[in-house]
Amino acid sequence: MAFQDAVRASSDGVLIDFEVSPGAKETRVPSGYNEWRRRIEARLKAPPERGRANEELIGELSALLGIPESRIEITSGARDSRKSVKVLGASREEVLRRLGGALQ
Repeated sequence: MAFQDAVRASSDGVLIDFEVSPGAKETRVPSGYNEWRRRIEARLKAPPERGRANEELIGELSALLGIPESRIEITSGARDSRKSVKVLGASREEVLRRLGGALQ
């Protein structure tokens, strides 16, 4: 599994590329890895309206990574299924470890 391709370091944290499926039966972040698009998959119960799915994604990442929601922001794709999320002040190694553990 090459999910590491979806996680890259930035000057102030880490960027993670997601492929989000809102309106799913259950929430699962991460739910897999799309090798073709090089994005980590996420299934969200929240509908794609009024930012609800984005809020759920941020909340789930916050819980998974053990950091406050205020340190997570969607940098691109806020209105799209393909999103890039920045985790401020995090190291790529720690994010990879936690995502890898959840993908097992």
